[in-house]
Amino acid sequence: MTCIKGIIPPMITPLKGDDELDLEGTSRLVEHMLAGSVHALFLLGTTGEAQSLTYRLRYEFVERVCRQVAGRVPVLVGVTDTSLDESVRLAEHAAKCGAVGVVAAAPYYFAPSQQELIEYYTALADRLPLPLYLYNMPSHVKVFLEPTTVKTLADHPNIVGLKDSSANMTYFQTLIYHLGDRDDFALYVGPEELTGECVLMGADGGVNGGANLFPELYVAMYDAACKHDIARVRELQRRIMQISTSI
Repeated sequence: MTCIKGIIPPMITPLKGDDELDLEGTSRLVEHMLAGSVHALFLLGTTGEAQSLTYRLRYEFVERVCRQVAGRVPVLVGVTDTSLDESVRLAEHAAKCGAVGVVAAAPYYFAPSQQELIEYYTALADRLPLPLYLYNMPSHVKVFLEPTTVKTLADHPNIVGLKDSSANMTYFQTLIYHLGDRDDFALYVGPEELTGECVLMGADGGVNGGANLFPELYVAMYDAACKHDIARVRELQRRIMQISTSI
């Protein structure tokens, strides 16, 4: 699989009721982000509140968005769950709908050890029909994917990257140090406040919630950081911080 680089909005899930998609809102949001030149979409992540949605609605959302996107950009689907079998089922559905990869945080409720995480992700990756991106989200799942664990998992042929939402720059720099030169393993940063800095240091992109609203802004930040245009990065960083501190 070719490494996806750039801005990948973690799409919100527009709702009309407790278990009803806002179809018009979903369609408008998809077109808004694509018009902003984002590089991919990520469905059913934290911003999409996946764990609050019924399985039926998750499946419908994936099908409708993939159908609308129709291959214009890659689509990634979150499959985080406490049940490995449910993760695999959703991944199989995502593959049938045209998604190109899936994303999984550590299983929550029971706190696995690092060795148990290696065993879990290995078992998951072995069964998936799509490439797997790891998702480090310690604030929500109460488990931290240690750099040594990530290094081990990165050697699995079906594990192709990681999104880090820890906001821990030392951690992310450690990942870049160990894995940043690999063409077969992507590193994405979650907090948009850190996207410019991380891309300058070698990250492959940002999975930034603010790109639901202002996709052009985050794409511009990614482009400026790739060009090492520090003046432009500083200018855009100020705008991003204005948004971050106002919401």
